[in-house]
Parts: sequence; structure tokens; C-alpha cells
Amino acid sequence: MSKGNGFFSEFKKFIMRGNVMDMAVGVIVGGAFTSIVTSLNQDILTPILGIFGGTDFSNLVVVLGSGENAPVLTYGNFITAVINFLITAFVIFCIVKGLNALNEKFKHKEEAPAPAAPTTKICPFCKSEIAIDAVRCPHCTSQLDEK
Repeated sequence: MSKGNGFFSEFKKFIMRGNVMDMAVGVIVGGAFTSIVTSLNQDILTPILGIFGGTDFSNLVVVLGSGENAPVLTYGNFITAVINFLITAFVIFCIVKGLNALNEKFKHKEEAPAPAAPTTKICPFCKSEIAIDAVRCPHCTSQLDEK
């Protein structure tokens, strides 16, 4: 029975992580946003497009067969769903682009790191590269001035 308690406590720990809660909020807000975009398309854009095209997309159907119970392909609804998707993608693109622009505008400019202190110097006599704290050149054995 203790195995079950461990499983549920592990599951509870997983659910209570910040990422899972953020994702849940995102799904809820996304659902609400989808209904707004669907309404925009069905109640505003589709009638306007119907004026220019002479048809409403929701009325576009193909009846397969004959009779009262013949199956009907409502491809106009599919066109509406594609338009909903394109509108949603465009709006999300604009929101993300705007947020990225704001982020760049308010992001603190990081100062360039100071150049590292030199670790070597050039021997004035033989022009070899030597350690910065050397007092004698290992190549030409010249005594170096301490500067």
C-alpha cells in the first residue's frame, strides 16, 4: 500500500511544478482566445467576405448521394476553420513580435567584459614572448628591467 502513496505523492509533485501549472493556464487562456477568433471570423469576417464573394462559407456543402439521410460534406466549415487558424496564427505572431520588441527595448544593456590582463610580455632584447612576471628572459638570458 505504501507503493501507491509514493506514486500519488510523485504525481502530486509533478502536477504542482510551475511548468505544468503555467501550461494549464495557457490552455485555458488559449481556449478563450480561440472562441474570440472564431467569433471574429464567423460574425465579422465571413459576412464581409460574403459581400465580395457572394457567398457565406458555412453554406458551402456537397451532398453525397440522394435522399433525406444523405451524408453532407460541409467543406465551407473547413474553409472557416482554416481561416480561423490563419487569423489565430497571425495574431499570435504579432503578439510575440511585439513582446520581443518590448523585451529588447527594456533589456539592460550588458557591458562588455573588461579585457583580460595580459599574462605575457615581449623581451626588449630578443623579442620573444615571455611570462609577464619574468625578471630574466629564458631565451636570451637578458636581465629585464622591472617596470
